[in-house]
Amino acid sequence: MTGSETRAAVEWLTSVAPDPGACRWEWERNPQGIALLPAGKRWDVLILPGGLGHPTLDVLTRLIDRPGPVLADFGESRMGFFVPPGTASRWIGTGIRGAGPGTWIVVPHPGRAAGGVRWLIPPDGSGTLTDAALLELAMHEAAGAAAQDGREGG
Repeated sequence: MTGSETRAAVEWLTSVAPDPGACRWEWERNPQGIALLPAGKRWDVLILPGGLGHPTLDVLTRLIDRPGPVLADFGESRMGFFVPPGTASRWIGTGIRGAGPGTWIVVPHPGRAAGGVRWLIPPDGSGTLTDAALLELAMHEAAGAAAQDGREGG
């Protein structure tokens, strides 16, 4: 990311913080380089198990040039896809958790590596999010491919 892209991403992310200055301070001073931000204002987050998240991200990046931001936890056992606000409350899917209004997520600084959480696709500052219907389509394709691989291997 360029310096201007990082600044734009920081501004976009901190715009949801109750105290944007405190969020920036936390990113600068916290040795882990993370802050807690509320979901449900500019974005919701759909959290997929890594086994489904990685192939879903592969499908997404084949379908569109730039999906919305995607986080991965330490070990990439879970991945968080940033989707439009309101998605989490409407989402019905086994094994998929939603973070919407009233929930907080751990967010690393967009221009640096953090301790346990990292950006697979950092925010670009423009507000780009992954369309929920497109994410669902990508998940179905990824799950279908995994099932097909299982049948061919067995």
